[in-house]
Amino acid sequence: MTILLIVSLILLLILLNVPVAYAMLGGSLLYFLTNDSFMNETLTQRMISGVESFPLLGIVFFITAGVLMNYTGITRRMLTFAKLVTGHLTGGLAKVNVTMSVLTGGLSGSNVADAAMQSKILVPGMVKKGYAPGFSAALTATSSLITPILPPGIALILYGYVGNVSIGDLFIAGIIPGLLLAVFLLIYVHFAAKKRGFEQVKEERPKITDVLVASKDALLALLLPIIIIGGIRLGAFSPTEAGAIAVVYALIIGFFIYREMTFKDLWLALKESILIIATVMIIIAAGTAFGWILTLEQVPQALTSSITSLINHPILFLLIIFVFLLIVGMFIEGNVMLIILTPIFIPMLETYGIDPVHFGIFFILCLSIGTITPPIGTIMFTTAAITKVKIEVFIKEVIPFWLLLIVLTLVIIFIPAISLWLPELLS
Repeated sequence: MTILLIVSLILLLILLNVPVAYAMLGGSLLYFLTNDSFMNETLTQRMISGVESFPLLGIVFFITAGVLMNYTGITRRMLTFAKLVTGHLTGGLAKVNVTMSVLTGGLSGSNVADAAMQSKILVPGMVKKGYAPGFSAALTATSSLITPILPPGIALILYGYVGNVSIGDLFIAGIIPGLLLAVFLLIYVHFAAKKRGFEQVKEERPKITDVLVASKDALLALLLPIIIIGGIRLGAFSPTEAGAIAVVYALIIGFFIYREMTFKDLWLALKESILIIATVMIIIAAGTAFGWILTLEQVPQALTSSITSLINHPILFLLIIFVFLLIVGMFIEGNVMLIILTPIFIPMLETYGIDPVHFGIFFILCLSIGTITPPIGTIMFTTAAITKVKIEVFIKEVIPFWLLLIVLTLVIIFIPAISLWLPELLS
């Protein structure tokens, strides 16, 4: 009865437009105030225990490294490289958009940051080239979903931390699904550009020397994900230490190699990083407190028992979870769902013989779809606000991308090797 009351309060606060993290804190506070078994300080202790973790430092470092990269000149060089590689093809700028998401996905780790950056630097150019603003915004939002799947995605770190799953394995497992999503998008935008007459006047095919020069400029950025994955697999450093290395790497590039970063830029980057980190940590703290309550009330155990008694086949289980996440993801932010649902789902996986690494990629992809889905979709509102596209126009244009993401998720459900082959090969 207490849990029902708390969940009802949380839902009411969300309907009143209270941020989800604070809604969870309100529900958790009610639980502790109405339960005489706990001291007043218990809620604070639970929240602090949720963020006082060495693995979570990886999130702090990777967010900071991603922000720093935007001040080093790397983003501009990568854009030049992407334009030379795909800019001359049919739907050139649309393909540049997808290519940039792949390239920056290994730097920022945040799909919101990726979507915001590309909305500012790519969408205006796409509109000038004749692309529909709604299509440009929808593509930018969808291509940004590559970021949380590719290493070092923040969602991968969160899931690994909460579910006690190897973050290194998750990093490797996300590579093929992330690249597969990029391939799906490249194929779709090619035919969409032909059908809708986007960018009919193509740019000249670049010279080999121009591509080589651009590759050299972008090489330092492209090396970072390789250094991170290679170092983790070789045991040179942990995922958390890889984040610290990424920060140092960004500073060296900015100050000593490209020499485009100033101390003023460093100060601005640190302030921007702190704001993003604070937002993420509040969500983690609130989610940890609420998750602890659910565990204390044995909600995961009860749900596991109920579901496993009704569903016998692992594929059917994943399909039902898929539909559930698509619906819930429309209303609750992805990181919050990761923190709340991971402890609930993990005990079920052993029953069905599902690899937690495979489930993690599937889980994160499902939650990512919710970020471009009304009414709460964070990426949808971010791209629409920056590009000044009306939400109803965005929704109309994003429908084909939803279908594409659903197909990809089903492929990952039925072919686990897509996410498990690389971790098993490199283990």
